Amino acid sequence: MEVSFVEEIKALRLGSGHTFHGEGIMAITKALLQAGVSYVGGYQGAPVSHLLDVMVQAKPYMDELGVHVEACSNEASAAAMLGASIHYPVRGAVTWKSIVGTNVAADALSNLSSPGVTGGVLIVVGEDYGEGASVIQERTHAYALKSGMCLLDPRPDLPQMVSLVEQGFELSEASHMPVILELRIRACHVRGSFDAKDNIAPRWSKQNLIQDPARFDYMRLAHPPVTFVQEKIKAAERIPAARRFIRERGLNETLPGTQHPDLGLIVQGGLYNTLIRTLQQFGLADAFGHSSLCIHVLNVTWPLVPEDLSAFCADKRAVLLLEEGQPEYIEQELALTLRRLDLQTPLHGKDLLPSAGEYTAEVMAAGLLAFLDRHRPNAVPETTRQWLRGNVQRRRDVQQTLGQPMPARPPGMCIGCPERPVFAALKLSQQDVGPVHISGDIGCHALATFEPFSVGHSILGYGMSLASRAGVSPLMKRRVLSVMGDGGFWHNGLLTGVQSALFNGDDAVLLIFKNGYTSATGTQDIINTPPEQVKQSVDDKRQSLAHTNQTIEQTLKGLGVQWLRTVHTYHVDEMRSTLTEAFTTSFQGLKVIVAEGECQLERQRRIKPWLASLLARGERVERVKYGVDEDVCNGDHACIRLSGCPTLTLKDNPDPLKVDPVATVIDGCVGCGLCGANAHAATLCPSFYRAEVVQNPRWSERLLGGLRSVARHWLQRA
Repeated sequence: MEVSFVEEIKALRLGSGHTFHGEGIMAITKALLQAGVSYVGGYQGAPVSHLLDVMVQAKPYMDELGVHVEACSNEASAAAMLGASIHYPVRGAVTWKSIVGTNVAADALSNLSSPGVTGGVLIVVGEDYGEGASVIQERTHAYALKSGMCLLDPRPDLPQMVSLVEQGFELSEASHMPVILELRIRACHVRGSFDAKDNIAPRWSKQNLIQDPARFDYMRLAHPPVTFVQEKIKAAERIPAARRFIRERGLNETLPGTQHPDLGLIVQGGLYNTLIRTLQQFGLADAFGHSSLCIHVLNVTWPLVPEDLSAFCADKRAVLLLEEGQPEYIEQELALTLRRLDLQTPLHGKDLLPSAGEYTAEVMAAGLLAFLDRHRPNAVPETTRQWLRGNVQRRRDVQQTLGQPMPARPPGMCIGCPERPVFAALKLSQQDVGPVHISGDIGCHALATFEPFSVGHSILGYGMSLASRAGVSPLMKRRVLSVMGDGGFWHNGLLTGVQSALFNGDDAVLLIFKNGYTSATGTQDIINTPPEQVKQSVDDKRQSLAHTNQTIEQTLKGLGVQWLRTVHTYHVDEMRSTLTEAFTTSFQGLKVIVAEGECQLERQRRIKPWLASLLARGERVERVKYGVDEDVCNGDHACIRLSGCPTLTLKDNPDPLKVDPVATVIDGCVGCGLCGANAHAATLCPSFYRAEVVQNPRWSERLLGGLRSVARHWLQRA
């Protein structure tokens, strides 16, 4: 049973007269329907995963409206969907995680932006920037600049965000430019409410089909020689049209200052809430956003509107621009605009604020303090200076108390993750063949870069591991291992890696984790996900899901892979020998190991409610529990170094004559059996035991248990 969005789907049906309550990303999803979107696609990724997840689960309601929803194989295929809006007056929206998703979609976006669009196009990207990010630290802004796409960065307030979705479609139609709506992590998860509107059934939809295709128009193709004309149209027509729309609709907001109107702050819309919180620390703003300094909020960060910016800066003693990330695209353009207009207003930005990194309230406060000290020092209360000094001192106090910096807490695989035993087998295999170069990939398996495995020499893109070893393997004495998940395999790995390796006759080893879902993005179903009826029957019979979906294996065989092994991930000894064979076999060519084991998180989501229902009916339930015999454990902890399972940890030795702590299995164990399998494969101490915990036992089991208890009592007395 996958994550359910029943309540969120109910909220999508709200109409006029009702109030929507929820997260920012759900407000955006509702706004798409209120704007009359005809089709929605995308590839899931934090922090915008829920948009597509909810719409996929809401398919019956989407069918009522006539909205087509498609979960795409990658971001490039999602961006290509927007081609529907080149010729036809239909509104389309796609979503993905930026910046990595935008990188994948870049080719389609360039070819979409060149001819321009007729119907409104909105690209919702999760701007995954800052300390909470899980990807490389780059900005979407560069793509808006190079391809000519409007870029919205809404103030994190649900009514404002919803309004910008609706006006974003209109902006796209007025300028014939695609529009990017970037949502930072905090904007996606900010909670609030807005007055809902009735959803609009699109004019052209699955319920009202377009009768005839558009008339052929060569100017609508991204194909030379018309691309040279299209480039001129961008500058001569589309960008000026976008600026007119932005100014006439007042998409950017100017908020007056109450005490210091001669000092101005220009801020990206997504940073507005943090800026207000910072000003509160200075006593220069209240909780309702009333500021002592003038603020110009850029809800549209490209194209900038020179008239608005020059008017804001003209009467200011000084202006501070708060632009998160680098390069400073906005600051460069604003400085050039002011100089061209011969406005001498001092402009500050990266000279007072960090060039890179997330602009938290504390970071903003340091820059704001430097700005005010230069232009209005009496505006800074002493309490604010003490607060900033106190933050620094508290960090020093913590470090002095610990005697060292705060220890890192890296993320780890879930308890019972089927990928953990494979990396344990890999460590054992390298003891046999020696260390090997490992090309890593994006996905849950990337967590193996942390201890205790510490494997993976490079990560160059989703599904790119096999391709990234192409320049390494010919130069290495030992064969190179490439690792990817089934999500990465379908996203990109099949073509960029497998096809290329087969075509070039490369002698490579590929390990594919086949857990049945795109787990790294939220365990969405993919083409090799086992059918629901199969999963249910497997649970009923306490069997494994292994070999219930052979799509990956059949695809590999169809492409011509000759050396192919499928091994269950929890069979550590077999996985070890298979890896060793792949590294040492005389076979020259691509060798593929499919490591099969269902995502434990998804399995537990399905099994726990089922077991709870059995217990509620008083039926017999048996579960497996592993433990460590304290008297046998020798305290060398090799089992922990080989596993890394969070439920396998240490406790004080109960024997007062022994100093070393012993291993122990704590609550939370899901009974995957990895600890025992590792002990067997690595020939460790035989301290692990397996127990079956039975609830609601049968009468015969109760009788047998009673007899065993009497026998144990008699033997103990004897």
